[in-house]
Amino acid sequence: MTSLDYYLDDLLSRGQAYFSREEALEALGLSSKAFIAAASRLSKKHRLASPRRGFYLILRPEDRVAGAPDPVRWIDPLMKYLKLDYRISLLRAAAFHGSSHQAAMVFQVVVPKQLRAFDIGRHRLQFIYQTPAAFTKTNLPDWLAQMKSEAGFAKAAGVELTLLDCVRYFHKAAGINGVAQVTKDIGAKADPHKLAKAALAYENAAVRRLGYLLERAGLARQAEAIEPFARKAKSMKPLDPSVKPLTEALAELHEKNAKWMLVINELVEIDF
Repeated sequence: MTSLDYYLDDLLSRGQAYFSREEALEALGLSSKAFIAAASRLSKKHRLASPRRGFYLILRPEDRVAGAPDPVRWIDPLMKYLKLDYRISLLRAAAFHGSSHQAAMVFQVVVPKQLRAFDIGRHRLQFIYQTPAAFTKTNLPDWLAQMKSEAGFAKAAGVELTLLDCVRYFHKAAGINGVAQVTKDIGAKADPHKLAKAALAYENAAVRRLGYLLERAGLARQAEAIEPFARKAKSMKPLDPSVKPLTEALAELHEKNAKWMLVINELVEIDF
């Protein structure tokens, strides 16, 4: 009977640093109780980590300080294990596309199912829920990018989806000013046609906010591509919905942008 230790070394020798409980039980011929005991022993020795029940990461010596490898190395097999489609997005995707201003402290993944965030070692994974209907319309190969690591490839939002995800879930992307900076940093890389098509799956108000930020960043081509969304708007929306005015009288003092149908209730600051 092969030991779990040997099984881990064999997987690593073949370039695989993860496995499922079911795969190990089949390969080793262990009872469930014996496997759990062996896995627990190796976890205490910092040779194993488990981001989800039944799914294990094999820790190399260089991974043990952080408590787990960079999630880009194992998010794809984890999501396949969970039988869920996904895309890495928001600040981690923005950094991947060249936004150097925002430090991606959290590894953010857009999924069509409610999943709890979790910590593993020094890493924090946060799952951003997008309705299945919108997710199906947006998570298309032409709108995705591949994030490469030594372990293979992981799905990431392309530039257009990254911008739309950031503005839609701005409260998880360093606020409206964080999104404004991401827009300035990577917005020029967005294909206007792709941006307009992908925007159809997002709330009109979110698209208008992105249009305003693109215009502020001097990205006329991209802003013009989504300007038709503003012409469909029936009411003004705040640029930053998280800012609540102290009184209605103060709210009336805010600048109103008729082009984008937005109340500019927050001063946007961008580093050029």
